[in-house]
This record gives sequence, C-alpha cells and structure tokens, in this order.
Amino acid sequence: MPKLIRLTADGAELVDDRFTTVADDEELPAGDIILSLNRYQAEGEALAGSGREIGVLLAGDEAVESLVYDLPRIPVIALSFAKFRDGRHYSSARLLRERYGFTGEIRAVGDVLREQSGPLVRCGITVFAPSDGSTPEQWAATAARFRHVYQRAADSREPIFAERAEGRAK
Repeated sequence: MPKLIRLTADGAELVDDRFTTVADDEELPAGDIILSLNRYQAEGEALAGSGREIGVLLAGDEAVESLVYDLPRIPVIALSFAKFRDGRHYSSARLLRERYGFTGEIRAVGDVLREQSGPLVRCGITVFAPSDGSTPEQWAATAARFRHVYQRAADSREPIFAERAEGRAK
C-alpha cells in the first residue's frame, strides 16, 4: 500500500493510502478509489451507492467549482501538480477550505517539493504524496520553519500584525 505524509498539529506521520487512483481507461478495482474529474462526472452518480468512498483528482486547469454540489460526499480531493512551479492549486485548496467549507482531505500529488509544504498547508492541504523519499519529520520541520506569517489563510494562523497589536509578538 502506498504511503502518504499527513501533517498534523503535532508534526507529521506516515499513513497508508487506502485509495487507489484509477486512470480513465482502467477497470475499477475493489475498495476506495480516486477518479479524474471527467470520470467522476460520468460515473460518480452510479458509483455513489456502491459502498465505497470515491475521491476526485483535479488537474491544474480544472475548476473546483465543478464539484461544489458533490463536496459533502467526497472524502478526498487530490490536487495534481504537473510542475512544482504551477501554483493554481494553491487557489483551489483555499477555495475548497474557505469558500466552500470542504472538511475532507486535500492532498497534493505530483511534482510537489518539500519546500512548498508551509505555503501548501496554509492554503488547506494537509496530505502529501512525496516523490523524493523524504520523511515525515523532514516535511514537518520544513512546514513549521517560519514562526510568523504575514496574512490570514485557510490554516487560521494569526498574522504577525495581529500579534504585535496585542503585544504578543516575540
């Protein structure tokens, strides 16, 4: 079973991926699955009563708005980063968390660098599929590298200006 890194308030942990990502031309395996947006829109309604959980894989050019009505029944959304320098999914994650109130798992897959973990967590992503063999401890340390933040985000960390206004900044 593939491993994922889940960032928590206490650090990070290595977890089993109970979902199988299924390509559009593959047969559906038993168990919980992640489908592309196109396949989910074509087959998701029929699969909804199959007793399995169904997640969605979004490419960088696919809008989260197309899932708004289905979000309550989607347990996981995998945001596929084709290139580490493509930042469209930062916005996708924030929209999912802040505008649409998505409480399920948002995972970053594809070309995601550990150095991006801090900003990705701030946008609402908490699970990563590392491609570089790094450890949960390395991801946790990198995500928590900077003590202060300068603006509000999906992670609800208080920005430094608010801390300074209350006299709590160190």
